[in-house]
Amino acid sequence: MPTDAPLYAQVEHALSARLGVDLCPGDRMPTEDELIAEFGVSRITVRRAIQNLAAKDLIVTKRGQGSFVAAPHIKQPLTALTGFVEDMEAQGLPSRARVVKIEEIIAPPDARRALELPLGAQITHIQRVRLAVGHPVSFDDTYLPVELGRLIAQDDLENEQIFTLLESRHRTPLVEAAYALQASTANPEVAEALQIAEGDAVFRIERTSFTIGQRPVDHEILHYRGDAITFTTRLPRPEKGMEDQQ
Repeated sequence: MPTDAPLYAQVEHALSARLGVDLCPGDRMPTEDELIAEFGVSRITVRRAIQNLAAKDLIVTKRGQGSFVAAPHIKQPLTALTGFVEDMEAQGLPSRARVVKIEEIIAPPDARRALELPLGAQITHIQRVRLAVGHPVSFDDTYLPVELGRLIAQDDLENEQIFTLLESRHRTPLVEAAYALQASTANPEVAEALQIAEGDAVFRIERTSFTIGQRPVDHEILHYRGDAITFTTRLPRPEKGMEDQQ
């Protein structure tokens, strides 16, 4: 952040950078007096920074108790093809990934069909837990054609997103994706990854992304915590024919 930014904005930015790193959901924020001493600013400046964080739902303030880091609740517009990191950055939420598994396997039937691969084709399978503010939000299974997957597997998947790697490093621009969203419940594997109870509500998203020439290059099964995300969109009303208006 520029050093000529207002002091409250500088304090807000510094505190935001700690969320998910030094401060995780449920942790108590430093007191006003502690922040005044740390940053050498006025109480009004500290209060404005805290109020801004609360307005973004990054923290919650409890009367007589102080302020606490909030568990993230994300409003995700379904208007464009974006990755998890891009979605979190748009909402000012620090994010990272924890890689669970990288392996080469025979393509499962659904992934093979989605990626238009022949029977018995090898595929790269990447499994990650995606975290916002240090809180597990999504459990992702990603399937890539093996020639791309071997390249991606060498990258820093804890700090770089696959979409960016495909486009910026591996010359595979993404142009669109097909989505299928389904209400579901967490099986034991998903529940453990997302730190929820088996049977809790999750959003299951199946997404296949395409490069130039309508070639599918990335197939994903995403499980989002049901209490962590709301998907939004805006749809036009179809135009009626002239005969319907008479």
